[in-house]
Amino acid sequence: MDKSWMRIIDRFRSAEYREGVYQFITLAQAHATTNNIRCPCRTCRNNFFHPIDLVERHLFTIGIDENYTEWIFHGEEESWDANEFDDDVNEVQRDEYVDDMDEMLDDIRLGSFPNVEPMEPGTSEGPTYVEPRPKNFDQLLEDARRPLYPGCANFSKLSFIVKLLHIRTIGGWSVKSFDMLLKLLKDSFPDALLPDSYRESRRMERALGFGYMKIDVCPNDCILYWKENADKHDCPKCGMSRWETPTTKQKKIPHKVLRYFPLKPRLKRLFMSKKTAVSMRWHKEHRVDDSNVFSSKPLETACIFFNG
Repeated sequence: MDKSWMRIIDRFRSAEYREGVYQFITLAQAHATTNNIRCPCRTCRNNFFHPIDLVERHLFTIGIDENYTEWIFHGEEESWDANEFDDDVNEVQRDEYVDDMDEMLDDIRLGSFPNVEPMEPGTSEGPTYVEPRPKNFDQLLEDARRPLYPGCANFSKLSFIVKLLHIRTIGGWSVKSFDMLLKLLKDSFPDALLPDSYRESRRMERALGFGYMKIDVCPNDCILYWKENADKHDCPKCGMSRWETPTTKQKKIPHKVLRYFPLKPRLKRLFMSKKTAVSMRWHKEHRVDDSNVFSSKPLETACIFFNG
């Protein structure tokens, strides 16, 4: 079956796309055991069951997941031939990553469905509402699949910027020095896909979910300027000003700043990752439960498990 229609951008005006959707719906209806089927749109990605008419609507308004080329959830037998329609040999393959950023992006994509619970076929209730995948996630995928420069096999655009930002943090570079380095790199390697500034680089990094919250702190560590103290300008305990000595700048500069990394999303990330989730579940799945005997056996077992 020709599935090239899945890549058509103008879904509403294309007769080919419309015919392809109808062929898919016909196949899915013929093999459906209930009124609800998995939705293969770019948002649901076969994670949700919807009525057939809603699935059809999603395929037009959102578009079908282009990676779902074997419709194994909708009646098509799985095939080992994955070359049904290849891109031009000179074009970068859409599903190939240049480096090891793919697993991290898979974790982020999974994290866009934080409240999803498996639904059994035949469930009449709709899925629990979850926030849709971040709008810039598609851009992250493209940056992770795009070589830093033509022929580069070691870095993608995304991985290079992430590593460069990491070096900047370790080395304590200023924003100005980072911008100067980017300009030098862009002038030296005009074919490289580099951002124009530190600000643009940070936008790419924030999309990976590495954000934090800045909270002003009393210089003597008496209080945090947070919650009931958020609007105060002087410490109620020691009387120290929240701000440095006023300068000609209009923006006030705090004496001390705490960078707060929320715990909950980071714990979620540990469970979202295929690698770290195994370790996080060890005490539930592998720990020896012997509450009557005090011994070092559970600890020894853990050491063997984690050290291989």
